[in-house]
Amino acid sequence: MTSMSSRLLVPAVLAAALAACGGSNDGDNVAAEADRAGESAVQMPASDAPVAAGAAVMLEPTEGNQTRGELRFAAVGDRIEVTGTISGLPGNSTHGFHVHETGDCSAPDATSAGGHFNPASTDHGRVGQGEHHAGDSDNITADADGNATVQGWLEGATVGDGAATDIVGKAVIVHADEDDYATQPTGNAGDRLACGVIAAR
Repeated sequence: MTSMSSRLLVPAVLAAALAACGGSNDGDNVAAEADRAGESAVQMPASDAPVAAGAAVMLEPTEGNQTRGELRFAAVGDRIEVTGTISGLPGNSTHGFHVHETGDCSAPDATSAGGHFNPASTDHGRVGQGEHHAGDSDNITADADGNATVQGWLEGATVGDGAATDIVGKAVIVHADEDDYATQPTGNAGDRLACGVIAAR
């Protein structure tokens, strides 16, 4: 009797084991599909994810000058960071540098770019130190070879949002002299050495 019972029991145990294995495989497949779906969700960026606003400008010399460069503008908090390089300046010199109201560099002396960008109709001054134009930025200084590394800020301006304060489509001017941060409305920064129109990027 014992031998017969054992023989009957073995197939039943095997069948149960196979069924359990089959269930486990199904569970593994479901888990694997879930994992793959999770991976896809992670890899797909959300369509409404915030993108940092930015812009750039290529500066070209005005008539009779050699000043040129490339600058980038990036929204950082409530300010705009301005970075880049400018060449063709007199050695060891200091120069006013502003965003101007009109994106037009067609005049030989870039007077077509108009005055400083000033959507709030404030007085000219120094960025970060009281009242100033949205287009005002600190002076830039060239080294002995006439090259300047720009690392400055704009305050009261925006980039790429289409508002009245948006600098996209405005001009950038590098001046022959330094800005005194006081003389109205230009800072007494002199002639225009280079001009370029800001474009979104």
